[in-house]
Amino acid sequence: MGEPAVEHLRIRLADLHRALRAAVERQARIAARLTRPDLTPYCVTDEQVGVLLDEVHDLTEAMAGPYAPARPEPEAERLLRRHASAEGGTLPLDALATRFGLTRADQDALLLVAAPELDRGYERIYAYIVDNLNRRLPSVELLVTVGAVGGVGAGIAGDTGDVVGAEGPGTSEGHGTAEGHGSAAARLALRRALGPTGPLRRYGLLCAHGEAPVELSQELVLGSGVLEFLLGWGGDVGLLGHDPGEVMEPEPRVLSSYLSSDHLTRLGRALGSGDIDLAGLWGCPPDGQLDAVQALARAAGAPLRRLTADPGADLRTAAALGAVLWIPTDDLHGEPRGGQAELVSAALLRSRVPVCLTGLKPWRPAGLLAARAYAELTVPTPGLGDRRAMWSAALPDLDGPLLEDLAARYRMSGGELRAVASVAGAGARLAGNGSPEPVSGHVEPAIATVTRGRSGSGVQSIMPRRTVDDLVLPDAQLNQILEIASAFRAWPRIAEAWGFAHHTAHGGVKALFTGEPGTGKTMSAEIVTGMLGLELLKVDLAQVVSKWVGETEKNMEAAFRQAEESHAVLLFDEADSLFGKRGEVKHGTDRYANLEVGYLLQRLEASEGLVILTSNLKDNIDPAFTRRFHFVLHFPRPAAPERRRLWRLAFPPEAPLAPDMDLEILARLDMTGAGITAAARTAALAAADGDSATIGMRHVVRGVARQFQREARLLRPAELGPHAHLLDDGSQG
Repeated sequence: MGEPAVEHLRIRLADLHRALRAAVERQARIAARLTRPDLTPYCVTDEQVGVLLDEVHDLTEAMAGPYAPARPEPEAERLLRRHASAEGGTLPLDALATRFGLTRADQDALLLVAAPELDRGYERIYAYIVDNLNRRLPSVELLVTVGAVGGVGAGIAGDTGDVVGAEGPGTSEGHGTAEGHGSAAARLALRRALGPTGPLRRYGLLCAHGEAPVELSQELVLGSGVLEFLLGWGGDVGLLGHDPGEVMEPEPRVLSSYLSSDHLTRLGRALGSGDIDLAGLWGCPPDGQLDAVQALARAAGAPLRRLTADPGADLRTAAALGAVLWIPTDDLHGEPRGGQAELVSAALLRSRVPVCLTGLKPWRPAGLLAARAYAELTVPTPGLGDRRAMWSAALPDLDGPLLEDLAARYRMSGGELRAVASVAGAGARLAGNGSPEPVSGHVEPAIATVTRGRSGSGVQSIMPRRTVDDLVLPDAQLNQILEIASAFRAWPRIAEAWGFAHHTAHGGVKALFTGEPGTGKTMSAEIVTGMLGLELLKVDLAQVVSKWVGETEKNMEAAFRQAEESHAVLLFDEADSLFGKRGEVKHGTDRYANLEVGYLLQRLEASEGLVILTSNLKDNIDPAFTRRFHFVLHFPRPAAPERRRLWRLAFPPEAPLAPDMDLEILARLDMTGAGITAAARTAALAAADGDSATIGMRHVVRGVARQFQREARLLRPAELGPHAHLLDDGSQG
């Protein structure tokens, strides 16, 4: 692309040279009335600037490649563009114009700033035009003068085909035409386009050089990488410029019905008409606020901008562009005096620019509401029908059953759905080896990529690995485990389509597992999570429970929020200490402990996900909690049939077992599943340490003896039957 890019610059610069010549001729006419011969050595003379113009024109003529016409004409540019397109490319200047919405005038200004990078002679020409040898870099004044007097910049200062001033300096025809194009309206339009809110400077394609006393004398230079890109030397057009306040329209749109509701539409129209100038959209999770505020801006008929670092500058830019300023407020709650919240409030009090506030919780400074015309809307959580429509919009190829299942299991925002669609599409293309596979097979892995592994100090992420085949329970308990997974899948339809959500304050599904340590409570939580295709987040009580007042509630809220944002199952393992009975208030700490339990009752009830609690002793759980569980499941110690299967599962198929392995005798021993697994592992280590080729009964007896010792229990020889003699050997060392 290097050669066509340079040729394109040659064509456009040759056209700009005629505009420069017109500006020079205008300045020459002015200078002719002021020239003093004794000052000639200290300034650029007319003759000198003519020579300089010839030199820079010769430079651009020398840049001509095989695509260059005899003289620059619009047709030559069209031919060059078609040639680049036929080769599967785009001319760099065209790519910049498309990416950043540059007009012809913007492009001409960009090239005038780039010109001194090609030849220093332009600097003296520019100094001559602005009549100041100390201002050799292109300035706003220079760009406005050349654009308005020269007639460049279609749509602002005239048609680029109307070349003026060709008859030479001082002629009446050239003077009249140039002055006509240099009208005040054209100059003001160009000056606005070249200001800080114009696209060239807003995106950073042009940067201010130094400080100027007035905006007209502000000198400008190219942004980093722009010249290299224009010359066709490569680069990513998206990295050349960035407007941090710009909010791009998300694609695809995955709007649910509430985002096109009459309430939101009326609120947006009122914001656009000026009936209100401050709107609040509350209840949206952070990743879902973009869709809501975009819907509001569309109803207002205005572009959307986002708050960056400087509220005052953001408001000025939004005012200049006729935009709605979006301010997320979730991080503004509880800030210390003098923080960002106070800066935002102070700036909004001085302005009447239309603003939209969004957040999970309302942020309503009283002074701000008193000074502005304010209205708000609580955005409801998308129901099952809304979620089905959102999934269908994001992934149109999904079939009915899968669509229903995903809509029921996941309460995803528009941003998350777009991420899932993108990741699933990439996975389908990669796996298809030239012909994309059906995207439906890549949705579940994409969901895992988007939602799982999010950081959190109080939880441990567990990816389910074990299945129902690994679970050994009596039939009654096993059926209840399967029922929990089915209930969680069915709850959204029951709650919303059948109306049960209006008759209960309990959301989601809650389960309590009780039983002795090692009976399979945590494994069952992992298996239920795996059946649902979700992530398991295990709460680390050592980090969550704090001696400081209020910290436990704060940590608990973070754990619940992380589970909800990750669409994960939340597990409180050995939760007796956290969900214990509320007692009589005898000390100050008792009051705070009871407040913690009360808060957790409310938060557990409000959760829409699957929450599982495990406890070693059911009687230790506060009855107020047990009433809130949909499933209360007790895990008994395994009986002989379950222990026999547990021993079989304890040794992997690859493990070399000796012929004397007696599972029937081992199944008689009163051990839990965790104890059996630990004993088998100890036996394997003993066999490996003794260089044995197989794991024999003597190794297993040693493992069982060690496990009984860990549990402070006595293993009687009679319990081992014919293998009792191995106990003496197994208990040694």
